[in-house]
Amino acid sequence: MSRKITSPLVAMAAIIGAISLGACNTVEGVGEDVQQAGEAVDEAAEDANDGNPNTP
Repeated sequence: MSRKITSPLVAMAAIIGAISLGACNTVEGVGEDVQQAGEAVDEAAEDANDGNPNTP
C-alpha cells in the first residue's frame, strides 16, 4: 500500500480503538449503577418484609 493510503487507515484504526475503549468504561459504569439500584431495591424489600411468609 502506498503511504497516502496507509496513514489515514492507521489514524482511523487509532480513533476507533479509542472510542471502543471509552465505550467499555461507559458500559461498565452503567452496569455498576444498575447493580447498586438493584441492591437498594433488595434492601428496601427486606426492610418492608414483616416476617410473615404469606405476605406478597
